[in-house]
Amino acid sequence: MKNFVLAYITAKDRAQALSIGRTLVEERLAACVNVIDNMTSVYRWEGEINEDSEAILIVKTSTEKFEALAERVKRLHTYTCPCVISIPIIGGNKEYLDWLGENAG
Repeated sequence: MKNFVLAYITAKDRAQALSIGRTLVEERLAACVNVIDNMTSVYRWEGEINEDSEAILIVKTSTEKFEALAERVKRLHTYTCPCVISIPIIGGNKEYLDWLGENAG
């Protein structure tokens, strides 16, 4: 069985998240991208505490494609240091995982 991950990515807004998500699916680096808008992030950057509205991308892809996906996101993103992390998928609906393998394999 193939191994899959969820990639968690933040973006400056819904428009950027949708643009990145569409590109990842079009280029077959991801099978599916969910965009969640209106998230508030509190973080330290360059010694300052910041609070900003952002959008989240939850991306389903294969483990093998994650590094290429991360590099593509870095080229598409406007942030200097975008959040792009992977979370292993350790189980799930077999039919969905089969679909994932067909579309992100």
